Amino acid sequence: AAPPGPPVYVDLAYLPGSWSARTVDEEFFRRVRSLCYVISGDDHLKEGILRSLLDALLTGKNQWGTDIQVTLIPTFDSLVMHEWYQETHDRQQELGITVLGSNSTVAMQDETFPACKVEF
Repeated sequence: AAPPGPPVYVDLAYLPGSWSARTVDEEFFRRVRSLCYVISGDDHLKEGILRSLLDALLTGKNQWGTDIQVTLIPTFDSLVMHEWYQETHDRQQELGITVLGSNSTVAMQDETFPACKVEF
């Protein structure tokens, strides 16, 4: 359990992957308040806990008590993410959460990869 204290406000927060993703719960989102959260790490460990992590975002954001817009940026495609998005879309709108889906591709040298641009 984290010691009591005020929340921390940041512009961008990367959510941990692999085994560390288990530490991201509603208390994390209550305490670490970010304009943008990046969910990266398309691995089987994160896929198993992705739904609980996404639900924790909704629960934690609900406790903020302020009207701060939040952008969620997944860096991978996931059936769990699609289902969560569809099932909780109304709640996301109520809480001011936008989920970015990007079909943009960046080409650099001999490599292409999906990307999105975030401005502050």
